[in-house]
Amino acid sequence: MNFKQKILHTLYPLIKKLSRSGKMGTILHAPSGKTAPQSFYQLTAVKSNGMTIDFSDFKGKKVILINTASDCGYTRQYEELQALYQKMGNRIAIIAFPSNDFGEQEKGTDKNIEQFCQVNFGVTFPVAKKNIVIKSNEQHPVFQWLTQASQNGWNDHAPDWNFSKYIVNENGNLSHYFASSISPLDPVFLKALES
Repeated sequence: MNFKQKILHTLYPLIKKLSRSGKMGTILHAPSGKTAPQSFYQLTAVKSNGMTIDFSDFKGKKVILINTASDCGYTRQYEELQALYQKMGNRIAIIAFPSNDFGEQEKGTDKNIEQFCQVNFGVTFPVAKKNIVIKSNEQHPVFQWLTQASQNGWNDHAPDWNFSKYIVNENGNLSHYFASSISPLDPVFLKALES
């Protein structure tokens, strides 16, 4: 970690607490009975090493999809996501989508990003190639599905900042959105994973 990253890592608990009351504390959940008109399992992503992630491999699991950045005040959530991944084992899948969309906080190459995640946080879950996650013509197809009600059945909410989290349930339906300040180890997040 560089000096800035070390400072942000240290300040993470304060950043999380101070931003919880604003839009960074947004939590959304699917209305009862809503299902996705377009299949989540038809989606794919490309890992930073060039290998394809086939979402059909996630049938029967909860999936956490998260947009990430290495120079963000929430970057310490990589550590929390890895702890969650180790704790829950085969019951969940986590995919990180690095993006430079917010504050230009992800300037590294795909190789640099993957190495940063592994060396500093021990990340073993898949890290996708750097992508665009905000609504635009270049938005990654996975984030198009996550942020268009016409595809996922109910949600049009795009990420507010880095480390926005989406949960897809075991049946391939989007169940929750959690903004940046909600830790993946927060009881409200864990409850959503268990529901």
